[in-house]
Amino acid sequence: MDPSSMFGPIDALTQTQVEFLLLGLVIVTMVTRILAHRAHVEQARDGAEAISRYVPHEVANVVLILASFYYLTVEHHGGMILSMLVVGVFVTDFFEFEARKVEARRDEPLDQPKAAVVGSLFVFAYAAYQSLFFVVEPLWNGIV
Repeated sequence: MDPSSMFGPIDALTQTQVEFLLLGLVIVTMVTRILAHRAHVEQARDGAEAISRYVPHEVANVVLILASFYYLTVEHHGGMILSMLVVGVFVTDFFEFEARKVEARRDEPLDQPKAAVVGSLFVFAYAAYQSLFFVVEPLWNGIV
């Protein structure tokens, strides 16, 4: 066991699967973002005060943040980059929700959460790079 591992036996069991877990969590978060937007559009029809946070999306965000922080303990460089991207998307989601409430108060049609979608695409791209690097590794090593 690596002496620098923070969680000991847990690291030994999950070290090889954590990248795939993160990729799955990113996809789940993207799906819940779509469902949250649909719920917000439905809630906006009842008025601005009816709009509330979509709990499955908030839970998925928190689990993704915790998983990216765990990945930081396993893979320091990749975990730092991924954690920064995930926290950035979390902050963007927070402000996107507030923007939807403002649009509902002004009786404007709700925009899609464009910034959060673009941010989550960056997170998806990096998580896919980390977890699926073995696919392009022979080509990558041939060039670099």
